[in-house]
Amino acid sequence: MLAVIAGAVLLVQGTRKVPVQYAKRVVGNKQYGGARQYIPLKVNAAGVMPIIFAQAIMFIPLTLIGFKESQGGFFGAMTDMYGWTYNIIYFLMIVAFTYFYTAITVRPSQMAEDMKRNNGFIPGVKPGKPTVEYLDSIMSRITLPGSIFLGIVAILPAIAHVLGMNRQFAQFFGGTSLLIMVGVVLDTLRIIEGHLLMRHYDGLMKDGRIKGRTTGNAAF
Repeated sequence: MLAVIAGAVLLVQGTRKVPVQYAKRVVGNKQYGGARQYIPLKVNAAGVMPIIFAQAIMFIPLTLIGFKESQGGFFGAMTDMYGWTYNIIYFLMIVAFTYFYTAITVRPSQMAEDMKRNNGFIPGVKPGKPTVEYLDSIMSRITLPGSIFLGIVAILPAIAHVLGMNRQFAQFFGGTSLLIMVGVVLDTLRIIEGHLLMRHYDGLMKDGRIKGRTTGNAAF
């Protein structure tokens, strides 16, 4: 169970940092830019949307046969949420929808344009089309393991059932509920950390110094 939760955390939090260098600009006696920053590309940029899309489509056979359990053949197999046919197709659809949703939400061309507008570039990569192709290749590489792991999380109830768990208990091990739960917990922790950080900054304003772990976070 802990391994499943840890895997879900890695799926939600996993990122690939792409270094971006900004050109130096001298205005008067001051120098601006020149700092190296990073573009965080998420391993699972699509979130739980591929699972939701796949579930919606997988309910179509169930609707077509009128919710009858005695149906045989392909449509009958597609109504068995713990069967191999259902889960293999379900898994492949999640992988496909992950690529589709990532393609329409993550725009390498827009990233490249924003970098060019702000005098930024990726070290070793020419601005413009080469940057777009580079970012697109990275997204393609990191989306593959992300989509596969997302599909595995979605079919975990079937895997748990095959390993001998009760169907009702097996449902707890995967799908959107687990990812949403992990996402909510992580968001809550970030909010709490933000409030604690603000309190540390309040202490900085009053005492003129930074306390505790904020020493490392205060450098910009």
